[in-house]
Amino acid sequence: MKVNYTKTCTLPQDLIPLLRSRGLSIPDEQKAVAYIANIGYFRLSAYCYPLLKDPKTDHLYKDGATFDLVMNMYRFDRKLRILLFNEIEKIEVAVRSAMSNWISDALHDVFWMTDAQHFNNPAIFAKRLSIIRSELDKTNEEFIVHFKNKYANPFPPAWMIAEIAPFGVLCSTFNNLKYKSIQKKVAGYFGLSVPAFSSWMVSLVSLRNLCGHHNRTWNRENPLIPAPLKSPAFPWIDGTTTDMKRIYYRICIVKYFLFTVSPHNTFTQKLKLLLTEYPTVDIKAMGFPADWRDEPLWR
Repeated sequence: MKVNYTKTCTLPQDLIPLLRSRGLSIPDEQKAVAYIANIGYFRLSAYCYPLLKDPKTDHLYKDGATFDLVMNMYRFDRKLRILLFNEIEKIEVAVRSAMSNWISDALHDVFWMTDAQHFNNPAIFAKRLSIIRSELDKTNEEFIVHFKNKYANPFPPAWMIAEIAPFGVLCSTFNNLKYKSIQKKVAGYFGLSVPAFSSWMVSLVSLRNLCGHHNRTWNRENPLIPAPLKSPAFPWIDGTTTDMKRIYYRICIVKYFLFTVSPHNTFTQKLKLLLTEYPTVDIKAMGFPADWRDEPLWR
């Protein structure tokens, strides 16, 4: 049976005695109040949660739990999101380019992205086309404005649409494409099968959205399970012993794409440096196996 929400707003300075009464050590009250005021307790509470004793519903902290540990996890998560977002940007740009150029060339049709004859499911195509039309209507990008002013075509060519369409729309476009051989060519460029490429792109969209909206990432369990990689073209991990719902598997996906997208990347070094900088963060909660550094992907 549902009940009405009765909790009231508690100001940052009033949260300090409450947290202390639950066993959280807060040496610098003034600094803690400032952090809570600027970040928000609801957001910070996600980083308090791992420090609670079981059962968590008692809201009592483990011995040694401090506000500094909470902030360490928060800072680590923030830096992890920035690191991942930066690498996902490279992947996204490469996928946009690969789709717009290679598929246009293979079909000899620069307007293929808005032509229903190239797609399997008319309903999915119509929904996607509606989003593209909306993006074209509201964008102020100069190349789109120029195209509208100069040309009579109802839609611009694929490479222009690829620049303004949401990444999720491009994923849907790829998955709905009729031509398996073309899908195989695009996926193969990134060292992937078509099922793995399609699935991994959806996972990257989800991860990018988490990073872009500043959501907790480090110990989140993701409902979307990426497809396993059966015949890797590049060094990979032992996927059979890895929790595919955890962030570690998605970090591995990012690293795998970089073999193609940015072969001379420093992602591994940056990741290891970040983990070294925050030794109190529990990487097991992220899905990292104990011997992850020895996996082929990271060597």
